[in-house]
Amino acid sequence: MLRQIAFGCTVSLANIVVHAMAMIAVIRVARRAAAKWLSRPTLRLSTVMVGTVAVLMAAHLCEIAIWSLAYAIVDVVPEGADPLYFAFVNFTTLGYGDVVPVPRWRLVGPMTAMDGVLLFGWSTAVIFEVLSLTLQRD
Repeated sequence: MLRQIAFGCTVSLANIVVHAMAMIAVIRVARRAAAKWLSRPTLRLSTVMVGTVAVLMAAHLCEIAIWSLAYAIVDVVPEGADPLYFAFVNFTTLGYGDVVPVPRWRLVGPMTAMDGVLLFGWSTAVIFEVLSLTLQRD
């Protein structure tokens, strides 16, 4: 069990680093977009929000790919199942249940879901903050 927790925490920390880097990119995109189109607040708001969400979606896709790679390295997914699909289902907490981890790695699925919830929550907070700051400029 400790091996599963250590493994899950390591992958989660890697994803937190990826997400932190994405936050830096979001801040840069938001600042650049906010500095432009001062006479067109609607265009500025649209650009800031689309840029912010695009960066965050790219970050989440990267984080899911990291989980998928981690699954493949330690053979978490049963024979014939797609690690990327399994990572997506767990990370998004969709939980179809059509693919389950091999018994010796059964805690990794919930740890992936916990990581996804944390990172989606972080993204939601950032989207809200960027929206608030952009609207304050108007």
